[in-house]
Amino acid sequence: MDTTAERDARTAVVREGTTLAVGRDVDAPPERTARALRDTRRWPDWSPSVRGVESTDRYVETGTTGRVRVACRWVPFRVTAATRLRWEWRVAGVPATGHRVDRYPRDPDRCRAVIEVPLIAAPYAPVCRLALDRFAALVEGEG
Repeated sequence: MDTTAERDARTAVVREGTTLAVGRDVDAPPERTARALRDTRRWPDWSPSVRGVESTDRYVETGTTGRVRVACRWVPFRVTAATRLRWEWRVAGVPATGHRVDRYPRDPDRCRAVIEVPLIAAPYAPVCRLALDRFAALVEGEG
């Protein structure tokens, strides 16, 4: 089991303009990591706040719509922008988190998964850290 110090060395919260970037190193190739991050069927497996998902697409693309179950309620979402390694969305009509995978140029078997949190939602950063720890464990376990 990881110690807190080891986990903290792999995760970080950094201010990037009007967002906080909550990042976690992942011992998996960027493409596999990004595909897992875009897989709506897997969101409940790693996100502490998502209990269910209904989506027009299994893997999010620009324009994907659906709904997520959070806090015992279903709320609509729409993906506003998506590429292979990045996507962002609106939940209940409000701009929400962005998600991305950063490459390590000298290490093709590692990357960094990042959740971008608007500054107004800064108290949500610890939830994102937990989500990224769970996400990394799932992706690394597939290797």
